[in-house]
Amino acid sequence: MTTSRRNLIASLPLLLLCLFASPSRSIDDFHQAFPIVEPDPGHTKLRLSREGLEAIRRIKNPIAAVAVIGPYRSGKSFLLNQLLSLSCDEGFGVGHMRDTKTKGIWVWGTPVELDINGVKTSVFYLDTEGFESVGKSNVYDDRIFALATVLSSVLIYNLPETIREADISRLSFAVELAEEFYGRFALFYSHGEGEDVAFEPSKLLWLIQRDFLQGKSVQEMVNEALRRVPNQDGDRNIDQVNQIRESLAIMGDNSTAFSLPQPHLHRTKLCEMKDGELEQLYVSRRDKLKDLVSSIIRPKIVQGKSMNGEEFVAFLEQILEALNKGEIPSTGSLVEVFNKAILERCLKIYSEGMTKLNLPLTEESVQDAHGRSRETAMKVFDEQHFGRHHAKRSVMQLDEEIDKVFKHIIMANEYQSAKLCEALYSSCEDKMDQLQVLRLPSMAKFNAGFLQCNRSFEQECVGPSKAVYENRMMKMMGKSKSQFIKEYNHRLFNWLVTFSLVMVVLGRFIIKFILIEISAWILFIFLETYTRMFWSAESLYYNPVWHFIVATWETVVYSPVLDLDRWAIPVVLIIAILLLYWRCYGRRKHGSRWLLPVYNTTKNGTNRPRTD
Repeated sequence: MTTSRRNLIASLPLLLLCLFASPSRSIDDFHQAFPIVEPDPGHTKLRLSREGLEAIRRIKNPIAAVAVIGPYRSGKSFLLNQLLSLSCDEGFGVGHMRDTKTKGIWVWGTPVELDINGVKTSVFYLDTEGFESVGKSNVYDDRIFALATVLSSVLIYNLPETIREADISRLSFAVELAEEFYGRFALFYSHGEGEDVAFEPSKLLWLIQRDFLQGKSVQEMVNEALRRVPNQDGDRNIDQVNQIRESLAIMGDNSTAFSLPQPHLHRTKLCEMKDGELEQLYVSRRDKLKDLVSSIIRPKIVQGKSMNGEEFVAFLEQILEALNKGEIPSTGSLVEVFNKAILERCLKIYSEGMTKLNLPLTEESVQDAHGRSRETAMKVFDEQHFGRHHAKRSVMQLDEEIDKVFKHIIMANEYQSAKLCEALYSSCEDKMDQLQVLRLPSMAKFNAGFLQCNRSFEQECVGPSKAVYENRMMKMMGKSKSQFIKEYNHRLFNWLVTFSLVMVVLGRFIIKFILIEISAWILFIFLETYTRMFWSAESLYYNPVWHFIVATWETVVYSPVLDLDRWAIPVVLIIAILLLYWRCYGRRKHGSRWLLPVYNTTKNGTNRPRTD
């Protein structure tokens, strides 16, 4: 028991030493490379690696990042180890096989502490998976490229030997992609207030690794590669090449070029060589490259301010979410083609919204529908389009296409409006013509038809043609009414004359009702004799007696209950049948007793009393 207690007491200092030494060992654990972004199994999207994020999250100082991008098997990992003064055994993994060694994006866990303009800054070095390797999609390469462009303060574009057009195209696309999804992040970061936040590009360092340093400098190579190509003939392919160069204008003066010779002919043994065994020109240029990177590095600025570890990780999460969530094109399918498909979808949305309109409509209704449909189409375009520079051209093109469709809608609305109003106008014109030739002229019936036509035209005629047809309608209706009034009194006079003669015949020979005959003769004499003796034909129409006659006529001929013009013939037939029935059978059955005086033509009848 004593021995064991003595051993326990002896081991206490060791346990305490291990306990207090554990934080130091934890810090030493960060002295290695960690993945921060990894590919999903299908190598199409990216996901975060938590252990690598912890290496960044613990930093309280402003953060800057140096990222190296380039084709696979181009020596990016070896270059980073050289910049960090690390051997291949302790630094980033270097592969000599044909497959790529680095997957996703890796970070060296221990940052380099620099004093930048009096600010203590933690500089992280990022190693990226090389593009153009087998078994990956272009979209995946573009996401890696764009993410490195957004995260880095200095972006080293590592290229072997020379600058190819494909390298310029890929960089242009990555910058466009970075700007696009940085804009989406900034919109979210500003809580959807719609602020237009500019993309702060990283410093671009063209690093050309080549064995010969004579001839053109790498800066001249870069300037020549980025120079616009003259296109006097308007060649579309050259236009496309120049558009790629224009999209790199955002980099402005933030780019520089540097050349680096090969470190040694035996590339597979580079990790085993010390500085003394490497090409001395390479060692000298490498040290200059370190100084150049240190001189241009600045803290990463987002929304106008620098970020610490926590903020940098949050920024990374937001950008990665935007990259994975958004549908993006690849450099293999040009941005214009991608946006063209979106433009066509948006134009279809607008067209479908406008074709649902039940034309014709008022100009205000069509304009309101145009505004709503355009807003919907533009909203979809804003959500799905790619690239700010390309989007400006696409928005202008979408606006032009929408205007073309809108002009067709306006023309269709004008046509339908004219067609409808013309049909209503023709219907009213026919109605007025029918009222002009009524069998029994009636001012009340004409006014009722006039008001009905006018009301139906006002309610049903809509659209831009309404004003034109309203003027035509007013002229036609006014002319028709004037003509009817002019003919009305004359036709009514003739009808009353005819009616008086007919009633004379009926009262004299058929009904044999003396009062009817006398009344008919009085009316006839008043119309034909008295008026011509004392008044002119026109003055008759202003006489109170004539007004009484007209009012009586209107009451008999037309009312909401009975339209005598429509039922005149049936009514006359019924009256004729009744008279015929009375004439033939009624007098035999009931005799000829009348309460009023009638004609009695019987002479020496059988009922005469005898005198003898």
